[in-house]
Amino acid sequence: MELVRLSWMFFQDQVLGMKWLNTLIGKGLTALGLDLDGILGGGLQFFIYDTIKIFVLLSVLIFLISYIQSYFPPERTKKILGRFRGIFANSVAALLGTVTPFCSCSSIPIFMGFTSAGLPVGVTFSFLISSPMVDLGSLVLLMSIFGAKIAVSYVVLGLVIAVIGGTLLEKLGMERYVESFVKNASQIETEEAELTRHERVEFAREQVLGTIKKVAPYIFVGVGIGAFIHNVIPQVWIESILGSGNPFAVILATLVGVPMYADIFGTIPVAESLLAKGASLGTILSFMMAVTTLSLPSLIMLRKAVKPKLLAAFITICTAGIILVGYLFNAFQYLFI
Repeated sequence: MELVRLSWMFFQDQVLGMKWLNTLIGKGLTALGLDLDGILGGGLQFFIYDTIKIFVLLSVLIFLISYIQSYFPPERTKKILGRFRGIFANSVAALLGTVTPFCSCSSIPIFMGFTSAGLPVGVTFSFLISSPMVDLGSLVLLMSIFGAKIAVSYVVLGLVIAVIGGTLLEKLGMERYVESFVKNASQIETEEAELTRHERVEFAREQVLGTIKKVAPYIFVGVGIGAFIHNVIPQVWIESILGSGNPFAVILATLVGVPMYADIFGTIPVAESLLAKGASLGTILSFMMAVTTLSLPSLIMLRKAVKPKLLAAFITICTAGIILVGYLFNAFQYLFI
């Protein structure tokens, strides 16, 4: 068992965490005469290391996820979801959301397509919640920073929010609050062509390039904010506002995260810095969930497809779930750190 533990720690620290890269960058900056304990040297080390690590891991992960996704084109996904009923259908939709590396805005057109195809609104909302909040890429990146227990717990609880949220919207009869142009949109059935291995690889490569181009600005901004927090903002400030001593920290982090727009890859560097500065774990994870699931641009886009009552119910259920998850993580933080 000790060998297994050591092997896993090596994999987590040196393969996923790429700690060797951080050491290498530190030596290079020291050779250039920069003080790694200073604001400039420490900030550059954090920025260069996190940027390279995220882009490398993201490229590999998006390629693998997209290759898997090539087996689930929209028509096939609709057919799969159409076979299930009840909470099991919500669970399948939430799980399918994990293999779609989309931000909240990118998920909305797919949500609209599923809804117009006649899938229950609760099922489509389970997909809409899980797609930006949790995916296979976020699982691996979270493991590289927070460890396996936190990463797996984050993904599992994100799926629970998606399943329960979609189920509640279904039980509340929110189907009637979908805009008529979405429900009445014509559907064209296309014959699915089986892709060759080369075509799947080419599809995955294109997805990597397209995703990198789309998320790169958010990664740079996220890493820049993370470097600023890590090297400039005093720890006592973070602890007083977002630490366990503030009972409203989770609510504050959730409300602050809603107006922002980024995907999970852009929020991870910020979360990493906040954790190092003393912010409580549940507060950080609530912030990440709020940013990725309830960003203001995505809510504006969603309003075009649904009526205010359904939008308000979606926001309320997701916000309540995110806040509850935050307090649960804070209550049992000792189990993870």
